[in-house]
Amino acid sequence: MQAGILVVEDELPIQELVATNLEKSGFSVMCASDADEAMAAVAQRTPDLVVLDWGLPGASGIDLAKRLRGDVRTRYVPIIMLTARSDEDDRLVAFETGADDYITKPFSLRELTARVHAVLRRQPPSENGTVVEFQGITLTVSGQRVTFEGRDVDMGLTEFRLLHFFMSRPDRVYSRHQIIHYIWGDGVEIEERTIDVHIRRLRLALEPFGLDRFVQTVRGSGYRFSHIGA
Repeated sequence: MQAGILVVEDELPIQELVATNLEKSGFSVMCASDADEAMAAVAQRTPDLVVLDWGLPGASGIDLAKRLRGDVRTRYVPIIMLTARSDEDDRLVAFETGADDYITKPFSLRELTARVHAVLRRQPPSENGTVVEFQGITLTVSGQRVTFEGRDVDMGLTEFRLLHFFMSRPDRVYSRHQIIHYIWGDGVEIEERTIDVHIRRLRLALEPFGLDRFVQTVRGSGYRFSHIGA
């Protein structure tokens, strides 16, 4: 079955170029020019990935990303953000909002297609279908669900994958570079500060349950997930 891509771009020439290129690459493509059209398209069919322009008229791409992350249907749908903004702070805003990748304009259609393929390939690791447990936390890979003592722990897809990584390898220290390689793979330009953003989001998701103490910063080295010293 073809993967469905939703392209949200208000500049019609760019929208058409991106859509045509993705269709030639074997994807089923839906298009929208603003946030309302995008949400209407999502109501018809949940996409497998969203290519989202930051500078939409009315509600911005950032606003739309927040709506998508707050909707149970699209909470875990990957988002690739397109934008003319290239500052590191803008990238961090995008990742904090829930973007999975970030491409600056002007961009290569070949690169965009490669990024789409790369993001869609990102699945939880080889333990797919299993249950991982740690100190009362239960993570079900196939259902992308985290619970603690029977209560759901809500988090984004990147934070889910980050938690799975840590829970599968407790008490070991990993550098930011190692975490980037695992979460995003090779060939994607991700600043190391982006990991700090997702660590903060993971801690916020775990905090209501008193579990954020397990996510520990090891000064000068990186992060670990451990009950030691928690």
